[in-house]
Amino acid sequence: MKDVAERFLEYVAFETTSDEDSGTSPSSAKELLLSAHLAEELRAIGLNDAAVDEYGYVYASLPATHGYENEPAIGLIAHVDTVPGVSGTGIRPRRFVYRGGDIPLSETIVTRVADFPFLETLTGEELIVTDGTTLLGADDKAGVAEIVQALETLVNDPSIPHGRVAVCFTPDEEIGEGTAHFDLDRFGADFAYTADGGLLGELEYECFNAAGAKLTVNGRNIHTGSAKNKMKNAVLMATEFIGMLPAAEAPAHTEGYEGFFHVGDISGNETKTVVKMLVRDFGKEAFERRKRFLESTADYLNAKYGAGTFVLDMQDTYYNMKEKILPAFHVVERAERAYRAEGIEPVAVPVRGGTDGARLSHMGLPCPNLCTGGANYHGVNELVSVDAMNKCVSILVRILRADG
Repeated sequence: MKDVAERFLEYVAFETTSDEDSGTSPSSAKELLLSAHLAEELRAIGLNDAAVDEYGYVYASLPATHGYENEPAIGLIAHVDTVPGVSGTGIRPRRFVYRGGDIPLSETIVTRVADFPFLETLTGEELIVTDGTTLLGADDKAGVAEIVQALETLVNDPSIPHGRVAVCFTPDEEIGEGTAHFDLDRFGADFAYTADGGLLGELEYECFNAAGAKLTVNGRNIHTGSAKNKMKNAVLMATEFIGMLPAAEAPAHTEGYEGFFHVGDISGNETKTVVKMLVRDFGKEAFERRKRFLESTADYLNAKYGAGTFVLDMQDTYYNMKEKILPAFHVVERAERAYRAEGIEPVAVPVRGGTDGARLSHMGLPCPNLCTGGANYHGVNELVSVDAMNKCVSILVRILRADG
């Protein structure tokens, strides 16, 4: 039987970067390679119905222990893709026991305690880090590995009673499409958990309301030699819009329940420039105010430069799961009991991002988010604790136990 870290290292060898511009589902054919591998692995450990659907979702189930068929069917979910924008090609992980202090990843890239003070709490633990050239993929292959390990634990130990367990590994969570083709009927759970969180002990059941914004700036290019009073440089006009965003309301200056505007991509030239942004806030009213602010800023600049110069397209992507979780709070309480039974005090923290669980909760499947033991996601300083991963496996098993 493999250990959870071995599984994780096996999974990160698959490149699974999602692609928000592909227009396909899954967005990257490379995701299918890991999905197929996982379906085969699940069948090998005894989940005989494991299969990949046409969209790259892996579905599987573990039947209830005899006599526990009337227990709630519990679902476990994680995603196979990694975030675009940071290389996931040729990941070279390093596994070692952390003795404290800064962690050199390469000659020039260092994970410093000054930047990441939580590192001191991991002293003495076995960590897996990158070589500073790629992300690691703990978001969310740590969650995938922990779920598979927990399932194998149940299969190999029939003394642990459980109801039906539903499993789904989704593609494209990182580009907001993780539930676009999620089949709730096929999944067949009464409630579920995403294993897609951070440091050990974190338990999340509220998140941002979120929208994506695409700003197209239409300029007019004129030869620089005769451009006076004629050129309308779309690049400069786009930066003017960005400069009107509240400087202190960006991810680098916010925490906790503070919302933000995030400019994630800008591309183009004098004739046409496109800016992609994220809009985030926990409160519904504050979320709507942020969207109105972008609209009024575009209107103001159109009045200055001419109608149609700034074209703003906004789409809501997910909503705060809290309003759907509170009426089914027994799901959170079950997780809290499991954490404590494993000697971990749960810490409820707001998700400053999104998970498949947010959308699924609004689709009628209560789905809080569990810790996976990783940190510094979406960057080269990403890491995961092997000790925490083992604890997370135990927490999952405890959640699934019918006598827990």
